[in-house]
Amino acid sequence: MKDNSNFSKHLLDWFYNNKREMPWRETKDPYKIWLSEVMLQQTQVNTVRPYYLKFIERFPNIETLAHAEIDEVSKYWEGLGYYSRIRNFHSAVREVRDTYNGIVPSDPEKFLKLKGVGPYTQGAVMSIAFNHKVPAVDGNVYRVFSRLDNDDFDISKPAARRHFEQKVMRVMPDAAGDFNEALMELGATVCTPKAPLCLFCPVMTHCESYVEGNVTERPVKLKKIKKQTEHYKVLVIEKNGKIYIERRPDSGLLQSMWQFPMFHIDTHPNTIEEELNMALHIESTPFMSLKHQFTHLTWHMDVYKAVAIGSVDETNFIEIHEKEGYNFPVSMTKIFKKYVDEK
Repeated sequence: MKDNSNFSKHLLDWFYNNKREMPWRETKDPYKIWLSEVMLQQTQVNTVRPYYLKFIERFPNIETLAHAEIDEVSKYWEGLGYYSRIRNFHSAVREVRDTYNGIVPSDPEKFLKLKGVGPYTQGAVMSIAFNHKVPAVDGNVYRVFSRLDNDDFDISKPAARRHFEQKVMRVMPDAAGDFNEALMELGATVCTPKAPLCLFCPVMTHCESYVEGNVTERPVKLKKIKKQTEHYKVLVIEKNGKIYIERRPDSGLLQSMWQFPMFHIDTHPNTIEEELNMALHIESTPFMSLKHQFTHLTWHMDVYKAVAIGSVDETNFIEIHEKEGYNFPVSMTKIFKKYVDEK
């Protein structure tokens, strides 16, 4: 970094004059700040905003969330994805209630031990809520400091976090929370991945990559992650105006959420009937196909209408209007809407 003596001042001056208005920036309540940081992981600000407001309206404090059951809580998360976040958050909030009398611990090490809290969440919440000098290093910070220092350190390496935390701590001012937020804001709005707005950057004079003309080559990430693709046959099974749903396992992807039954695309109808323990008439062509993208996995789904024949156990058959009482992932909600629209 070129002349780091005034770096934090230049960054904070810009932040105070240009920061975006966000509901979680209007509070110092550590519970609400913590919730916002959990929601913002892997999710855009504009997507999070309405979810945050609705969630806070229903669960305004530790006590109300801790006493709620996870099925209800998950309904307020439906559509945000990465559902392990809300399960971990709910579990951690209950631990705060039981261990810390409902008060979020201000000790960074105690906070870090709560379920689902990692170094980034620790740094963000502890600095913003309590102004502790703890770095909050995410992809934005990797990118900003890779460019400021023209640093070719491979950010896919396990040592990357510690490497960049040290860089942040060397220039962190007393206003630690504002500084961490300013770095995030800079990375999100100016020092962006593909088209950085260098001429509008408040710390351009400190940036070595700008001088070298290689801004878009930073950060360096050499590791390539192989993405998987899976193909499924999904059945919307009807019986007497009701539809069949099933709960996913209590571990793994989309754990404990509800779905229409899914099978490998080549599964024979006889096998499907055996697994579901019901006779079926399955239409020969799908009424919809869709793709759902996870971080490193893609689901391709062909969706078929089916009718259960004869006597069946109707325990998992629900009325159309009862769907809202069940926590469905986004892909299954799309299928449900398409099915209802075609009825």
